[in-house]
Amino acid sequence: MSKVYVGMSGGVDSSVAAALLVEQGHEVTGVYMKNWSQDLPGMKCPWAEDLADAKRVAVQLGIDFKVFDFEKAYKHKVVDYMIEEYKLGRTPNPDVMCNQEVKFKLFLETALEDGADMIATGHYARVGDGKWIIDDGDAVPTPNTQHPTSTGYKLLRAKDTNKDQTYFLYRITAEAAAKTLFPLGDYTKSEVRELAKARGLWTASKKESMGVCFVGSVGMREFLSEYVTTEPGDIIEKETGNVLGRHDGAIFFTLGQRHGLEVGGGLPYYVVGKDMAKNEVYVSTNLNDDDMWRSAITLRDIHWIDNEINGDCQVRLRHRGPLIPATLTGAVLHLHDSQRAATPGQSAVIYDGEVCLGGGIIT
Repeated sequence: MSKVYVGMSGGVDSSVAAALLVEQGHEVTGVYMKNWSQDLPGMKCPWAEDLADAKRVAVQLGIDFKVFDFEKAYKHKVVDYMIEEYKLGRTPNPDVMCNQEVKFKLFLETALEDGADMIATGHYARVGDGKWIIDDGDAVPTPNTQHPTSTGYKLLRAKDTNKDQTYFLYRITAEAAAKTLFPLGDYTKSEVRELAKARGLWTASKKESMGVCFVGSVGMREFLSEYVTTEPGDIIEKETGNVLGRHDGAIFFTLGQRHGLEVGGGLPYYVVGKDMAKNEVYVSTNLNDDDMWRSAITLRDIHWIDNEINGDCQVRLRHRGPLIPATLTGAVLHLHDSQRAATPGQSAVIYDGEVCLGGGIIT
């Protein structure tokens, strides 16, 4: 069996992933990636507690344990990127960038240099090589895909459609996929909880973390407030040009947002646009506003895991969003049905059935 370095975050998913790999006979080393440790005023970063939980599980499993300090690279590649995107008026997804730059690049490279054959994580996803799915160390046939003759490794959706995390993983490479195991790909979240309880793992009942991915229970507004200077501005009704209220920074608002506007009574208002130069936020009660619905989306920074495609596909515009029929022509996605609030800065992830092909950033 392989020498596998498994990323252990201190949560139940990565704990079970490590346990399953041990039971499959792999030589397993647990690795905690120290990506962020900075406390914010009134908000304590949970990294030390998470590290302690990961260590406890490693001791329970009888495996070696290491800490990889990626904090400097993480700040540069993920946090700075996120802040700059918000400053430009877009709504980035830091989890996508973390997977691209840290977990499936920096962690993979460091693990391989340290003697690992493979890495593993607790993500809900599966890997295939074009004809086969790697399932608990065994190969089983997969359905034909748009490129059945390809020999490149593919990313496939998880069994648990609610927890499937391929949306966040679409920017990994085929080379990274070939060196990665996803032990939880054929389990549901409830099954993973039961596996943890049956094995008496320390993290069996630990709650999932919420909020900003690298800070814990902190909201994005609170986090950004520590790194950007904002000024109050007008909230303007699009149709009339009337000033309905004030906001504390256009950077904090995103297309389709309803809550946090604190304007007027009657019908709810939604954000339909903003002007970062003027620091203005535009709202409307019209759910059919042209700025809220799009049938064609231009993508930037397109990434393909294996083969580039053109033509019919399915696309997901947000995590847990539906798979939408579409046709890709160059960098333009033509949606068969118009979609609401396709937000600039977020990802449009492209699928061929079970296979996640890649995607791009919405402009």
